[in-house]
Amino acid sequence: MPFRSKDSSFSAALLIGMVLACPYRLWSQPDSSIASKSNYAALVQPLLHEKCGACHGQSNPQAGLNLLSRAGLLKGGQSGPAIVPGSSEASLLIHRVSGEKPPTMPMGNSPLRAAEIDLLKTWIDEGARWDETAENASWKPILAPRRPEVPSSGDVELNNPVDHFVSRYFRGHSLAFPEAVSDAVFARRVYFDIWGLPPTPEQLDDFLGDSRRDKRERLVDALLQDAVPYSENWISFWNDLLRNDEGVVYHGERKSISKWLVEALRQNLPFNRFVQALLNPGKPGDPEGFLIGVNWRGVVSASQTPPMQAAQNAAQIFMGINLKCASCHDSFINQWKLDESYGLASFFSENPLELVRCDVRQGKTAQPRFLYPELGGVNSEAPLAEKRAMASRLMTTAENGRFARTLVNRYWKKLLGRGLVEPVDDMDVEPWSADLLDWLASDFVENGYDLKSLIRRIVTSRTYQLPAVSSHGEGEQVYVFHGPTVRHLTAEQFVDSLSAVTGEWPFREGSSGVAAYYCRNWQLKSSPLTRALGRPIRDQVFTTRSEEPTTLQALELVNGEDLNYLLRQGARRLLNQRPSPPRNLFDSGIVSRSSAAVEADVRLGAARELWLVLEDAGSYDPSRVKAGWFDARFTGAESRRRLDERKVPVPGELGTLRVDGRSHPDSLILPVPAMVKFDLSGGGYDRFQATVGIDDSSMPSDIGPRVRFFVFTEKPDRRQLIQVQGEPPVPFFPRTLTAGQWASRLYRHLLGRLPEEEERQSAVSMLTAGASTGSVSTDGLEDLLWALSLSPEFQFLR
Repeated sequence: MPFRSKDSSFSAALLIGMVLACPYRLWSQPDSSIASKSNYAALVQPLLHEKCGACHGQSNPQAGLNLLSRAGLLKGGQSGPAIVPGSSEASLLIHRVSGEKPPTMPMGNSPLRAAEIDLLKTWIDEGARWDETAENASWKPILAPRRPEVPSSGDVELNNPVDHFVSRYFRGHSLAFPEAVSDAVFARRVYFDIWGLPPTPEQLDDFLGDSRRDKRERLVDALLQDAVPYSENWISFWNDLLRNDEGVVYHGERKSISKWLVEALRQNLPFNRFVQALLNPGKPGDPEGFLIGVNWRGVVSASQTPPMQAAQNAAQIFMGINLKCASCHDSFINQWKLDESYGLASFFSENPLELVRCDVRQGKTAQPRFLYPELGGVNSEAPLAEKRAMASRLMTTAENGRFARTLVNRYWKKLLGRGLVEPVDDMDVEPWSADLLDWLASDFVENGYDLKSLIRRIVTSRTYQLPAVSSHGEGEQVYVFHGPTVRHLTAEQFVDSLSAVTGEWPFREGSSGVAAYYCRNWQLKSSPLTRALGRPIRDQVFTTRSEEPTTLQALELVNGEDLNYLLRQGARRLLNQRPSPPRNLFDSGIVSRSSAAVEADVRLGAARELWLVLEDAGSYDPSRVKAGWFDARFTGAESRRRLDERKVPVPGELGTLRVDGRSHPDSLILPVPAMVKFDLSGGGYDRFQATVGIDDSSMPSDIGPRVRFFVFTEKPDRRQLIQVQGEPPVPFFPRTLTAGQWASRLYRHLLGRLPEEEERQSAVSMLTAGASTGSVSTDGLEDLLWALSLSPEFQFLR
């Protein structure tokens, strides 16, 4: 955070902030205990099954290498033996997984953690012992749905079927069923999971003061019933999956589905119909953008055509199948073949598709073929509409048990931190509880594919309400479920929470003549802060966000402009000291390739200065946009001057703009973005007139100009050039509080608890340093907001 003051309160806040600058690291300590285990065979074999089995299993292993038996490891494949018992340094397996010899394995998936590599090294160095019994026990995924019976737990306190399955699981692992978290921890967790916002102190008090036994279920129902905050939290999850974003420019074009998506979430559209609309958009308002994908500019590989993107995305998102490698050649990471990828892509192509292997045409036409042809198919001569309709039916049919399992697994991970199947994009991996996964999937289908009902089923379970554990459990290489993992807030939740606490909300710009409106972060283009906190660019499917701490993340949290501005203005707003930004006297709206020139006519009154602003509004290459003001003039009762008669302030320059084929000399040309000031004192002007436009040279698609022009008569606030109307997403109520009251309120709102006495004293000292007696300083309040927002207790759900 920029250095605002040198008093003791800021020194205290700076110390707290520097200690907590990388809070994400505090809850993600690497396992030091894995390599200390004695029964290495029991640890190594499940690791090889999970990480390597899809490609190097017993059936048709890639490169002839079978890693699921000791004989296969010793025999090796095309490159020779995989291991040399007694010498990890001489073992090719170690060279591959460590990246010492390319290609790094497992190919196409996340690399092994250092502790996992150390485990393999120790196992090999100690002779690579093998458990033949474990080798013969293999799990096979099934396609058909399955509904296991709910087991009896014998615990009358457990009334959610999820808990009965978990109770049996715990007993099988000699674990006791832990007690649920406190009401305060539960409330904070469920508010964030459903609304993406922390409960206000008033909301928390209402819940804590409720003495009814079913108050947790009542709270869940109330949160799910309010469709607006629910949809505006969950849309970020679906934007990641569906490659949908706001205000992002790529080397290509795509079509937003935001309007449809947020409405589908608000209406709680059944998930089967949700997916059918994505795969077979035929009605007005349907989300055509999902099948279009990203239309990359220029020549792209055959694996990136829209039909292939549709096949890859649909398979990954809705069935947990990775076809990306198999879209170029037979996959090296799983069992899927090139012709199977083209078979699925053919459902989304108007014309027959020729197979292309590694960009070499094969002279063979693909036939429409679903990944599981036993579910059905379609005639190759069928029109596109019929093929799409069949693809959507086969994907969502109740006979396709994989469809519901994949969605349930994704929601389980979202709400508890780790999937029943990991990784979530490989549903061929054995779940830690296949019965629980299958029961949840069948229950989801029987409840009409109701997404809210699924959330309710999970979050009302005692399993969801267990204390959170470290993301790496207790160092077990064979994963054992102990409860939800500690999860950090998403980038959107982090920023939205600070806006909700301070009342300082961002806004979405309206079109010409339409005021801006306050909004939550999902509606905005990602910023340096949200990108650093994990919000992806979404040029591809993101089913899991990176949780690794980075230097950039620390810099943004400690000294980033975005967070600094939010907290500084938020502190002023809390103390009712936030000045209203100057109002513009002219707003051109967005001017782009398809726009005509816009005329400005501004009455200056007694203004002594004039500010002309040119802002980027989403140009593909702003640095190459040539735009500005032409035919500009000042007029008054006794004078009239053209703009070229005045001294043009830097960074503006006079030149010729060619707009719509006509040349306009002596135009004021500004870089994008830019702001210039004219001194009007002594001029006697009462009017400024001009026309704004973009030079014809800036119209090519690789520049993609989108700009906006403004006129002010006082220095603008660059972050709020547009008038904002309407109410914020969360009501804001200015308050007059003492320092102690502010400390209690902010701790309650951000952390869900009151401060300890030592914390309260430090906070009060921070809030009052440099302020007059009995008052709170803006700098002190900003410092406290900053220190609390950097706290792991705020950034993580525990």
